[in-house]
This record gives sequence, C-alpha cells and structure tokens, in this order.
Amino acid sequence: MPPRRSAAPPPDAVERPAWRERIEEEWRQRRVVWLAGPRRLGKTTLVRSLPGVIYHDCDLPSVRRDAEDAEGFLRRHAGQRLVLDEIHRLADPSTLLKIAADHHPDVHVLATGSSMLGASARFRDTLAGRKRTVRLLPVLHRELAAFDVVQTERRLVRGGLPEQLIARQLPVKDYAEWLEAFWARDILELFAIGKRYSFLRFLELLWAQSGGLCELTKFTAPCEASRQTLANYLDVFAATGVIHVLRPFASHPTREIVAMPKVYAFDTGFVCHARGIDSLRPEDKGGLFEHLVLDELLFEAGDEGIHFWRDKQKHEVDFVWTPRGRAPVAIECKWRAAGFDPTAMESFATLHPQAALWLVAEDCRTWAIRHHRRLDVVECGVAHLPELMARHVRRR
Repeated sequence: MPPRRSAAPPPDAVERPAWRERIEEEWRQRRVVWLAGPRRLGKTTLVRSLPGVIYHDCDLPSVRRDAEDAEGFLRRHAGQRLVLDEIHRLADPSTLLKIAADHHPDVHVLATGSSMLGASARFRDTLAGRKRTVRLLPVLHRELAAFDVVQTERRLVRGGLPEQLIARQLPVKDYAEWLEAFWARDILELFAIGKRYSFLRFLELLWAQSGGLCELTKFTAPCEASRQTLANYLDVFAATGVIHVLRPFASHPTREIVAMPKVYAFDTGFVCHARGIDSLRPEDKGGLFEHLVLDELLFEAGDEGIHFWRDKQKHEVDFVWTPRGRAPVAIECKWRAAGFDPTAMESFATLHPQAALWLVAEDCRTWAIRHHRRLDVVECGVAHLPELMARHVRRR
C-alpha cells in the first residue's frame, strides 16, 4: 500500500500550537513519541495538523494488514514522519515501535492511544528509554482565547473536550455516550475488567468527589466491589488518563499525611455531569478552578512533579510542585484572591521553610509578591504560571 499524506485537519479545527511544539520537542529527543489521552480530546485532529506527516488510521483493516510485516512497513516509510493513530488496534503494536526505535533511525513515529504504553497486556514492551510520552490534556487555560471562550465559567461547566466546549448548547447526552464508548473501546479491548457496573460506578463517584482524598474502603459498598478490586480499577483509571492521582508531599511522617492519595477527574465537564449540575453555583467555582490550575501544572511539569500536602491537623495546600534540584513550591488556588486564608500556608512553611509560596486566583491579572501575616506570597493568575515556573527553575 503506498503511503498517504495526511489529509488536512477539519477546516473548523482550532490551532493548538502549544501541543504541536510539545510533540516536535519530544521528537527532537526521541524518534518514537507516544501521544496518550482519553478519547475526544482531539488527538486525531492534533496529529493531522502536524506538517509533513504520513497519517495512518489503525482502525482501518487495510492499515492493520499493511502493518503486519513491521519491517517492510517501516522500510516503505524510510525518511518520513509517521503517525499511527489508535495503534492499539494493531495485532502487535509494541513490536512495531521497538523495531522502529532500534533499527530505523530515519523514521520518526508518533503513535496515539487512550492509555499509557504498557498499561495493558496488548503491549508487551514499554519501550523504556526508547520513546517519549506526551499526555494530551483538555483545552488549557492558555488556549481559551483560540476557542473563543471569554468566560472561565464556560470552560468549567462545559469541560475541555473541544467539541463540547464550543457546542452551541450544553451537550448533556454526550457525557453518557462518552462513558459507553470508554467502556466498549478502551476498557473491554485492553483490560480484563469483568464488572461493568462496579467499574463505571466507581469512576463516576470519583469524578463527583474530584479533588478529595481517595479512601477506597468508603467506596466498597456503593460499588459492590472489594478494596483490592477498586485499587486495580484506580490503576486502570490512571493509566487511561481519566483521573489524575496525586501523592502527598511529606518529609515529616509524624506530622504530615504520607500515604492516602488525592484524586482529580481529568475534565471539569465530567465532574459537573457526575454531580448533576449544568450551571455553576458560587461554591462550585473554587474547586473546579483547581482543575484548570492542575492542567497547567501538568503541562509544564509532568505527572511526577505535582503533589498535594496535608498535615494531621487537616491543614491542606492544594498543590506542591517539586522541580528537581530546586525548592518546592506550595500552590493555593482561589476563585477570588480576597478569599485566601494563609493559615494552611503558615503550617506548611513551618515544616518547609525553604519552599516558595504561590497563590493562583482567577481574578489576578498581574503577578506580585504580597505579604500575608508573616509570609511572602506570590499572587498570580493561571496565565502567569509558565513564566513563574521557568523563573523558579532558573533561580540559583
């Protein structure tokens, strides 16, 4: 089969240059890049917008037949940038990627899938040291203007799946249809999960309490499943990107929580759906705003560097960023800066005096250092996070 140049993305597709540059950056480091993320985040539109790629949809039987001879397939793409969309549909996707990484230095491969590479038995090799991973997130705060979204509230209630964000009316039925497709296409095909009800019920309950501590024992009765089964489900949720699991930041185990994780839904639209709300009340905004801040932190720092903090007196800091070789940064999120109470930050700073302290608020249009009781706190908006994070990493 002769190679096909990528068809242009849909004419109404919104440009997402931050993600294109991220992929190009990773391609400069490794010739195999894995683009992961839940369905309908726009992976296909994004990869088809990359210049000079050969696009293959692995849902097509003709593509799967053509890729059965991995060596011949890669020889036919010598010197090219190759996209393999939904690569898990191939019979042996990891072998093809391994051969590309080890034996075809003139081929660049971008493979997409809904789960992290190696998360299921379909992938026999995680390609450790041979690939880079990009985890696509919902529409970021920095992308809202491109999607013609003026009010942050719209992004919170609609979520960040591109089609749902720009739809004329709130697409309520789309969330239920998304769950059915997630179960049928991403779970049944890749994971040995037997109890549909327990699995999806647990996911929806986690979304409903998004941003809270995850105590598995409280979910066993409503989900009709054992604690170990729920722990296994939690691993699958994390691997498929439908939740983010944050581990606690702690170096004083007698005074800080060290084990129980905190769980966030991947998208605020699904949080609202799970809570049964289609408009925002004042009490909804702060917690949902945390999700937008988390997405920006994940884009800049990746999964490994983001934690939360809580001490045994129940003082809590929303996020702690731990850049390698630099002081940690404690980050509090507020819908309005005037609502900031420095008590939890004071407790954190007592145990971690070297840490930087940041307040991220939706109504901050500039950033500045302000004094709160005995603390110097950087107050900023979400838009300032890339600059501030870069400054912090460069600081000596």
